[in-house]
Amino acid sequence: MRTDSRLPWLAVVLLGMMSLGASCSGGSDGDGDPGSGGERPEPAEETPRVESLDAVDVSELTRAEQRVWVELINDQLSPCGEPISVGRCVAEERSCRSCVPASRYLVRLIQEGYERQEIEELYGLRYDEDQAVEIATEGSPSRGSQMAPVTIVEFSDFECPYCGRAHPIVQQLLREFEGRVRVVFKHYPLSAHPHAMPAARAAVAAGNQDQFWPMHDLLFEHQRQLEEEDLIGYAEQLGLDMDRFRADMAATETQDRVEADKDAGREAGVEGTPTFFVNGRRFREPPSSLAAYVREALDQ
Repeated sequence: MRTDSRLPWLAVVLLGMMSLGASCSGGSDGDGDPGSGGERPEPAEETPRVESLDAVDVSELTRAEQRVWVELINDQLSPCGEPISVGRCVAEERSCRSCVPASRYLVRLIQEGYERQEIEELYGLRYDEDQAVEIATEGSPSRGSQMAPVTIVEFSDFECPYCGRAHPIVQQLLREFEGRVRVVFKHYPLSAHPHAMPAARAAVAAGNQDQFWPMHDLLFEHQRQLEEEDLIGYAEQLGLDMDRFRADMAATETQDRVEADKDAGREAGVEGTPTFFVNGRRFREPPSSLAAYVREALDQ
């Protein structure tokens, strides 16, 4: 039996990360968070109440946490569009494949120390029908298989330190789930970061020569060296046509592409960076939880 050894400071850290997903704030760059939505309708009253699920292991939860989990699986709606609880969906072995992963998702959130209200909000972001977000990805740089069952859209800022910390996590994700995950990059340079827009233009200019991702990696690996001479040096290091690179850096079309990404981000409710969407769902956990989130998505 696991002992509950979480310390108060850990809860504070988790709550802080939840507030902006451990992100650089966009200030006036955002238009508000669509994540709250309306209140979810209550599932139809179920009798008897579901008390356990053979397909879901709760042995690592304390007894108090297990009680919370039981309440949640009876209170939260099935993600399959039926007016029944997620617990009832699993217990009755409905054909929808999302209910078991959804019930396991609740276990993980409890294990990670989230309060019940936070769990309900995260569950809603992931499964409520009215909280799905459609983001156009055509023409945006991407890594991973085009046929991957999981697509992650990342809105990012090359000068944001939180984006820099997320960079190796995303790289590891692509290695761990090779062929099953695709990552799409969207520019979201914040006005608070003076080097972010020039860095974004440099990445677009490099992309015009099929070198977006090498430039992307260099920019994140050298976040404190983003002056104009640094950007020129990275382009030279990549062997780019320098005349073309300089012209593309200054081109109106380059600025327009970055601004188009920002517009898409504002429409999706992006307020800070990094912001991730997984299969059209806003991800508001710390980037370190991305792998677990993807694993749950692939479990369906």
